[in-house]
Amino acid sequence: MITHSILHHVILKYLIEKGYAPEVDDLCHLLHEEKDNVVTALYALQDYHGVVLHPHAPKIWVIHPFSTAPTNFIVRSAKGSWWGNCAWCSLGVAALLHEDVTITTSFGAHGESVEIHISEGVVLESDLLIHFPIPMREAWDNVIYTCSTMLVFKDQEEISLWCNQHRIHKGDVQPISKVWEFAQIWYGRHRDPDWKKWTMQEAQEIFHQCGLNHPVWQLEDSSSRF
Repeated sequence: MITHSILHHVILKYLIEKGYAPEVDDLCHLLHEEKDNVVTALYALQDYHGVVLHPHAPKIWVIHPFSTAPTNFIVRSAKGSWWGNCAWCSLGVAALLHEDVTITTSFGAHGESVEIHISEGVVLESDLLIHFPIPMREAWDNVIYTCSTMLVFKDQEEISLWCNQHRIHKGDVQPISKVWEFAQIWYGRHRDPDWKKWTMQEAQEIFHQCGLNHPVWQLEDSSSRF
C-alpha cells in the first residue's frame, strides 16, 4: 500500500535532489508499484492536501513548499535552484535545504527585484515585510491563488498602495525574520518519512506559538487537516 507519508517523502526527496518533480513512471520505479496504484495514490494525496496536481493529469504541480512551475520566487543554494510558491513557501524551501540560500523575487510581484539572503540560519534583510491577505481558513479554496498573493514588500505604505491598486483586502503583515522562524517550525518535519499534515488544532497552536494572532490566522474548528 502506498501511504500518504511514503509518497510525499519520495516526491520531496526526488525534487530536492534533482530540482524537478518525478513523473508517474519515475514513481512506479521508485516505489516498485504498478501505474494504476501510483496514480490512485497521487489523487488521494491531493485530496489530503499533500500535493496539487495539474487539472487534467496526474502530474505534480505543487508539493509545498515547492512549485514545479515558474513563480516569482527562485531559491538558490550551492547545490541547485528551486521555485517557491510564495514568500512563506520560499522560506520553507530554505528551511528544508538546511544550507545558505538566496531568494530572488520582486516587491509585490511587479516592483523592483530584491534578493533575500539566509546565511547560517539568519535572514540578512530583516527589515523586509511579508503580506498575508487571504484568511488561512480559506487558503485551500484556491491554494495557487492564495500562495500567489503572499509577497514581499519594503514597507507598510507600499502594501497599502498595492492592495488599493489590485483591489485585494489588506490582511496581516509580518517582518520576514518572524516568518522565517515560523517557516522553520511549519516545514520542520516535511522531509520526515512519517510526515503527516498538521491537524487544525496543531496548526492553530503553531500560529499562536509564533505570535500570529491576526484574524487572518484564525482557523475553523474542524477534525480535518491544514
